[in-house]
This record gives sequence, structure tokens and C-alpha cells, in this order.
Amino acid sequence: MLAACASRPAPQSTPSLPVYLERAAESPAHVMENVAPLQQARSRWTAVDWSDLPGLNEDALGEAWNAWLRSCEKPVPPFAPLCGDVRRLSPSSDEDKRHWMMARLQPYRVDSLRGDEAGLLTGYYEPVIEASRTATAGFQVPLYQPPVNLNKRKPWYSRQEIDTLAEAQAALRGREIAYLADPVAALNLQIQGSGRMLVTEANGSQHMVRLAYAGTNDQPYRSVGRWLLDQGALRDASWPSIRNWVAQNPGRVQEMLWSNPRVVFFREQPLPEAEAAFGPRGAQGVPLTPGRSIAVDPGSIPYGTPVWLASSGPQTTLQKLVLAQDTGSAITGAVRADYFAGWGAPAAELAGRLKQPLRLWVLWPK
Repeated sequence: MLAACASRPAPQSTPSLPVYLERAAESPAHVMENVAPLQQARSRWTAVDWSDLPGLNEDALGEAWNAWLRSCEKPVPPFAPLCGDVRRLSPSSDEDKRHWMMARLQPYRVDSLRGDEAGLLTGYYEPVIEASRTATAGFQVPLYQPPVNLNKRKPWYSRQEIDTLAEAQAALRGREIAYLADPVAALNLQIQGSGRMLVTEANGSQHMVRLAYAGTNDQPYRSVGRWLLDQGALRDASWPSIRNWVAQNPGRVQEMLWSNPRVVFFREQPLPEAEAAFGPRGAQGVPLTPGRSIAVDPGSIPYGTPVWLASSGPQTTLQKLVLAQDTGSAITGAVRADYFAGWGAPAAELAGRLKQPLRLWVLWPK
């Protein structure tokens, strides 16, 4: 351990440790005496030893550091003083990063207020879709900017009312961003909250842009998967199963779509090459990192908190450092996380099927 080695006098020919690792070496990594639990609005944190974190020595921390550096762009108060070290440690080895974390942070197991240690992990991703700037025979499903009168009527028109009422359609006229070919793809884009769009302009040129969340109609979110389960139409409400049902029941697709009254509005953003390696901005206001960002209930875990995540199930086994950088309307409860899988087909496959047990530990400054 670094703390033990640093207590021995070093030979004169040995270079001294960097200052930020010397500071880390001052604190023993395994001391956890009389560390009081911490209470949050929707969770209780219980101090544990670092040895309780599964897979601690196997994680590629350099991958997680990219997400942590992003959090340091908008640091929350408890972590802002650590950001200098986080930046300086970026080129260091995983071992140095691990020693520093063990010296500077205290792990706490996240429990529900009732004492439950286990929760639920799901996944989300950034869809990549084709679109047309103008309505054509093959692209007729509009994506909208927020209507001008969105704040004057709460809740705004439901999904069914938008499709059927002339006054709702009039309020959205001229607010179209682009048109999709598939209404289910449009629904999925709204559920994910953002996406990448390969848009074909009126002159035939194509380019990739990002669609970012810009608001909702303030209607309640209803899961179409839950609706299909209640109808007895499915036993498995994963997106692949929903897609299969849609293909077999084209005459009921509109009914399924209207079962979810919530509509999400978007704003279009450029997607320069420097930003293409990261996801959209989450609720913390920083770009999400595939495989290292999670959405949480901020009443359980504050934004910007480094979190150790452990989950094992039929889709994947995860034991890794992640950053709490986003939230979602369905992400509620103490031990609850939505795992940002990235974009494209592999991410869609994982996110669409991911639903398995979860344990979480927050890493809080000592």
C-alpha cells in the first residue's frame, strides 16, 4: 500500500512522490473508526471499508477518470476541492488513482430508508436516427421544438390531443425540427431524452446533429411496456419484445402510443468531432460518458458524486466506478440507477434489455 511505503525513508536517489500523492499518503486508507451514517432525503448511507467494494482492484479507473474530469467542469461543493488532484492524476496509473481515492474518500453503502441494500439497474442510450428536414412520403412523424405557449397551459396537450386536436396542431405549426419514418422510433427518442440525428436537408445534403431535451408537455409518463403487460400482450416488456409486438400488430400501434400521454420537445445542437466521443449533457450539465455515467435520484445521491456500482444479471456483470451525472422521471428511489450505455446498435441492445439487481456505494470526501 502507498500509505505504508510512504512512511519509510526513501533513498536519496528515489524521486519524491508528486505533491497530490504525498497528501493522499498522509491518511491511512483502511481507517473507518466511528464514521457516522449520513442521511439523505431518500436514502441512508452506511460507512464501509474499501474491501467491501467488489472488483475494486480490477476496474480500469482511467476510463472513469474521463467522466470525473467532466464532473469537474461543474463541480458540486463537496468535490470541488478535489478537482485539482483529479486533473493532475489523469495521466497517472490506475494504482495511483486507487491509492488516492482510498486516502481521500470514504465509501458508504447506499441503503433505502427501510434498510434495503439492493435495488434496480436499468439502462438508457442515445439513439441514432435518420430524419428528413421536410415531410416526405417516407418521413412523416414530426419532432418538435417547445411550442411558444407551453408555459401558458399546464399540463399542455396530451399525445393523443396533439395528434387529433386542431388547436394543438396549430400551436406546433412551424415548430417542427425534422421528420422521422417511424412513430415508435420517435417515442423511443422521447423516452431516452436525446439522440443523434442524421438529417437529410431539402437540397439532399446530410449531416449529423444532436437532439437535446428541451421540455415536456407536463403530462404523466406512462410506460408502453407496462401497458402491453397489462393488456396481456407481452410477458417481457423489453424494447426488442415491444418491437416484435409492433411488427405483428400494426393496427394497434396508435393505441399503444396514446397510452403514454407525455411528449418530449427537443432543441437541435451541432455535433462537432470533439463532442462526438461523449453523450448529451445530463442533469449535472456535463456531457455523459458511455459506461461511466449514471442517472440517479438526486434525493438519494447528489449530482457529481463518484459511485461504486455492482450489478450482475443475464445481460452483463458490472463492478466499476461511475459518476452520478443525470436523472430521469422514472429514476426514483434510494438504490436506483440508469446506466448510460452510449449510442448506436450495441448500446440500444444493452439498454433495451438491462433490468437487474443493483448495489451502490457513494465515495464521499473524508
